[in-house]
Amino acid sequence: MSREYLGEFEHILLLAVLHLEPEAHGARIRRGIRERTGRSASLGAIYSTLRRLAEKGYVTTVEVPSPRGGRPRRLSRVTGPGLRALQRSRAVLEAMAEGLEGRLADG
Repeated sequence: MSREYLGEFEHILLLAVLHLEPEAHGARIRRGIRERTGRSASLGAIYSTLRRLAEKGYVTTVEVPSPRGGRPRRLSRVTGPGLRALQRSRAVLEAMAEGLEGRLADG
């Protein structure tokens, strides 16, 4: 099992995919990130990060026909290793923040 840490955007993207499953595709992921974080992300950044996460085994992606015709949609799902990576990342952040509650609230 990899002990690789998730980058901030990888973490955000995996959480967005979880929120949007089973309909997690580029445009929805982009909108979900913007709505929940206020952060803008290009589709290029989303797709390159999804590709990197797929190479790590953290997401799977399948192409399905678009309901309106045209280009197929690429739907993503978080895998078991992806869930474990999220859990590890969250645990590391919580461990690092432990005892700093007052200082973090003042920022």
